[in-house]
Amino acid sequence: MPTVSVKWHKEVFPTVEIDTDQPPYVFKCQLYDLTGVPPERQKIMMKGGLLKDDADWSKLGVKEGQRLMMLGTADEVPKAPEKGPIFVEDLPEEEQGGASLGYTAGLVNLGNTCYMNSTIQCLHSVPELKSALQKYSGGPGSEMDPSSHTLTLATRDLFSELDKSHRPVAPMRFLTVLRNKYPQFAQQTNTGLYMQQDAEECWSQLVYTLSQRLQPPPDGRLAPANVKEVFGIDLTSMVKCVESGEESSERETVYSLKCHISSEVNHLYEGLKQGFKSELEKFSPALGRTVIHVKESLISHLPPYLTVQFVRFFWKKESKQKAKILRKVDYPLVLDVLDFCSEDLKEKLRSPRQVLREEEDKKAGLKRKSKEEDGVGNSANNKEIQPSMSVKDINMQDAQETASVDGTSQPVSSGSGAGDSEAVLTQHQPSLDSQLTGIYDLVAVLTHKGRSADSGHYVAWVKQENGKWIKFNDEDAIPQREEDITKLSGGGDWHMAYICLYKARSVIPTGSSQTT
Repeated sequence: MPTVSVKWHKEVFPTVEIDTDQPPYVFKCQLYDLTGVPPERQKIMMKGGLLKDDADWSKLGVKEGQRLMMLGTADEVPKAPEKGPIFVEDLPEEEQGGASLGYTAGLVNLGNTCYMNSTIQCLHSVPELKSALQKYSGGPGSEMDPSSHTLTLATRDLFSELDKSHRPVAPMRFLTVLRNKYPQFAQQTNTGLYMQQDAEECWSQLVYTLSQRLQPPPDGRLAPANVKEVFGIDLTSMVKCVESGEESSERETVYSLKCHISSEVNHLYEGLKQGFKSELEKFSPALGRTVIHVKESLISHLPPYLTVQFVRFFWKKESKQKAKILRKVDYPLVLDVLDFCSEDLKEKLRSPRQVLREEEDKKAGLKRKSKEEDGVGNSANNKEIQPSMSVKDINMQDAQETASVDGTSQPVSSGSGAGDSEAVLTQHQPSLDSQLTGIYDLVAVLTHKGRSADSGHYVAWVKQENGKWIKFNDEDAIPQREEDITKLSGGGDWHMAYICLYKARSVIPTGSSQTT
């Protein structure tokens, strides 16, 4: 890669590397990081004219040490105000800046990289993953698998930059490392432009790489949560031969559940149910040949974060591309997966669910008492609120206040009354003592707009710690209402959910030591 110097006004940047495998637009994004001049406002003088975003480096004859001249302003020329000053706190929430709403920076699109940007924004919302990455520096196997090590470091650095930056981040290093590790993301068209890719493939490849590098120490020392602890779903399956009736059991760890879509599926729950039963061709020792087997699976271990993929794309032979299923499939803000769990796991979840229900009932009672106190003198007009809501009926305001982030499916001692099972609900930080309930709150949605996985546009919709939803459309971060999130269920050409990320509610029994 040639190194050039760039003169901009009175400043000179003496060592700027040009990756000639990337289009000039990426080079402009490098200069944007150095100068603050957006790529669209940059004018870079080259021999023969201005540098174009899609020019061919091999035809430009750039030499080592060559000096380039750049023109452009970092900020718009200020205009005289037409109105008097308006304070931030006086603006509607949707017009307030990101700092006041508590959300992080957007990501610059480096040429059909919205699939990557939306994936990063969703995973960046997981505090446990960020914590594990912050403490990562290498470890056993780094020399044996340097590309995975480098990609993990690039992910760590990009997450850190997103937290610190007040303007959109250009993820150039991460993109370069991702393409080196997985060449499929470096595919180009006949004209040399990088192709759009499948966001689910990017998500899966990145999570797999991180799962290989963010491992617990071999000596068993306490360490930050690894990827399996955060996202891993253990499945136990019974596989039965249709012809001979022979049965076998299988155990596996997956990092997402699949919502299969057919003409009978109208809701996420129905699609998940189909995903837990499938047919496959497998060799039968009894028959000595390959025959159809039926595989039925149940969840034997739940993670703090549950990933659900909508299987919307399939290979269409006629057009030789991944076609999209546009059918509308509704999904809930609160997901209860108890029905998909094994009997052993259901038993482990029973006590924590009871604790959670009692806490919610107690909260409802406190709210009723507060309303009665506020209406002193008008008690006859106050309606009695019965604290009989089930876990599924909890409103989303309460869900935000009580949402938890971590836990393991370990049983807690159950008592006969509320006094025997009092608990506190975990908040934001993981705890070794917390207990999962099988109930999850939606915290991120990755959507796709278009008719094919390899075209169209991907966007991330992420719930912040303050409960507000933000739409990350590449570099643009736009506040959203919660009701807007439930409209991403499909049925047309608008953005529709492709991946949903849910966060577990968990409880900590009274008397347990809390680890933050």
